[in-house]
Amino acid sequence: MNRNTLIKNARIVNEGKIVEGDILIENNIIKEIDISISVKSADITVIDVEGNYVFPGMIDDQVHFREPGLTHKATIETESRAAVAGGITSFIEMPNTNPQTTTVEKLEEKFDIAANSSYANYSFMFGGTNDNLDEILKVNPKTVAGLKLFLGSSTGNMLVDDPSVIEKIFSSTDMVISVHCEDEATIQKNLAKYKAEYGDDIPMELHPIIRSEEACYISSSKAIELAKKTGARLHVFHLSTGKETSLFSNKVPLKDKKITAEVCVHHLWFSDEDYAKKGSHIKWNPAVKTAKDRDQLWKALLDDRIDVIATDHAPHTLEEKNNLYTKAPSGGPLVQHALVALMEAHHQGKISVEKIVEKTCHNPAILFNVEKRGYIKEGYFADLVIIDPQSPWTVNKSNILYKCAWTPFEGNTFKSRITHTFVNGQLVYNNFKILNVKAGERLTFNR
Repeated sequence: MNRNTLIKNARIVNEGKIVEGDILIENNIIKEIDISISVKSADITVIDVEGNYVFPGMIDDQVHFREPGLTHKATIETESRAAVAGGITSFIEMPNTNPQTTTVEKLEEKFDIAANSSYANYSFMFGGTNDNLDEILKVNPKTVAGLKLFLGSSTGNMLVDDPSVIEKIFSSTDMVISVHCEDEATIQKNLAKYKAEYGDDIPMELHPIIRSEEACYISSSKAIELAKKTGARLHVFHLSTGKETSLFSNKVPLKDKKITAEVCVHHLWFSDEDYAKKGSHIKWNPAVKTAKDRDQLWKALLDDRIDVIATDHAPHTLEEKNNLYTKAPSGGPLVQHALVALMEAHHQGKISVEKIVEKTCHNPAILFNVEKRGYIKEGYFADLVIIDPQSPWTVNKSNILYKCAWTPFEGNTFKSRITHTFVNGQLVYNNFKILNVKAGERLTFNR
């Protein structure tokens, strides 16, 4: 297959600027960027993008692709296909699969699966538990994205709730420690109250009251306090409350921060007013909260207290989701629609395209020290996404690529469409068609 491509007449979005020009890809690398590049040989495929945007591929620092063990919901193959269709060229996947990724052996088994099946570049988080510090210390930080701790309830034994263990982990590793922060005692107390009143059929609108602002704030403030005490490198996943944004700073550049934060697309898009219509389809942990929380999350994102936008893509089958409150699992699919949803926010005047690229491409690369990705630079891997900002399309059953075959965005019309996605210089997605090219490679880290 031809591995040389010339992208002509692009609006290149990179490092806070939009520059008109051409991009030459040779093999898997961006060979040249210039105002005008001429075709020098017959074996170059030319794509004239006619003034459409070219972004670096999005690096999604938080996905659940459900393999191994939960493959009735999703697989690395199915969800990486959906990811490249959504402009995500690299993902970092979470450890709460079955078996859980809490030993080096299980971690390497996941890497083997991805090497054979992933359309996008991949890495995995190693999971911490109350009793696997020895395994954590075996992990090579140059080859693994980081460590994930669930400080709020999760699958199986992945809830890390022993304060002495948490402190020991924080003190023992230089890896980025990513945390899910919700206080379990607060949640269980709230849940018991509403279960006594409603049984299992708790109204979905009470989800953000049960998994409350207080539950989030207690847990995230404790984690930050401990990171400051131990010097740990802490990354707080999926902020959902305005109150938590006060815990983070924009006083130093991201590369110098020891404590960072992420927000997910669903917390920027939905609010508690949407439960009435969407029900369990927008039941996430942490919960989607108020419109005021959403506004404060946007504010913190734009003033750089929040560093990264991700998806927390976490599919379940419709059969699983369409249950009573206590039986319906939390989480939903998002990788295919995250970038176009952010472009919709751009059209609404909420965020610039330069800021979208900063938060979804540059900053994850800085935060995790990803090698030669996240930017459009000569010598970097050619992970590129072409976006037509004025080509409306509507999400429907026929164009949903998730294995679970649903999305809370079904019926939405987006103004922007992703026309092409390149992974390591290979065209993997072209105008609603996934090409059968599993071009993903294992991410490496400058550490």
